[in-house]
Amino acid sequence: MISIFSRRIANHSISKSFSKSTPKSTSTSMSKSIMTSRLPQRLPQRLPFQSLNQRSLSISSSDSQENVRPFHYAFPVHDLEAAKDFYGGVLGCTEGRSSAKWQDYNLYGHQIVCHFAGTTYRCQDWYNPVDGDEVPVPHAGIVLTEPQFKSLSERVAEHVEFIIEPHKRFQGQPGEQYTMFFKDPSGNNLEFKAMTNEGNLFVKYEVTEG
Repeated sequence: MISIFSRRIANHSISKSFSKSTPKSTSTSMSKSIMTSRLPQRLPQRLPFQSLNQRSLSISSSDSQENVRPFHYAFPVHDLEAAKDFYGGVLGCTEGRSSAKWQDYNLYGHQIVCHFAGTTYRCQDWYNPVDGDEVPVPHAGIVLTEPQFKSLSERVAEHVEFIIEPHKRFQGQPGEQYTMFFKDPSGNNLEFKAMTNEGNLFVKYEVTEG
């Protein structure tokens, strides 16, 4: 008991003498220094909302057509051999990695992967009107150049039944484009299109359905 009491008196005396010997300004600056040292040395710069918006717009406009990274799309099929004949043969895609359950292909520089989903699989179709056509959804495809579109439409014409024949839609509008729709052997819908003005691919305007 006496020992503990003696320590408390000693500690109190040291604290008191430290307070007397240390000027208030020095004590305050030390506290600030300790608090500052706990903060990150460099805080990230916060960009104003307008700058972020302008930055995202500039990225989308510069990268959308010139520096696009390969897109990865995986989808179900009912028969891998039929998929191989279609994507490798009809569309002319180069086959990449494969296993007993899946196979991937290079579709105009993008990676598509056919996954076996059982022999009963067929894509379920929904339809939506687009410029006078009943467009099946879901669907996927590639935006081509006009020469590529013409070449592909001629290539597949002998092997597929077009859901929507190759034609031009949105004529005279900013979104004017060539388009065609057809299915793979598992019923998955494919659309290939080509903008008449490639710079208008992401142009914003309201489309009025007639």
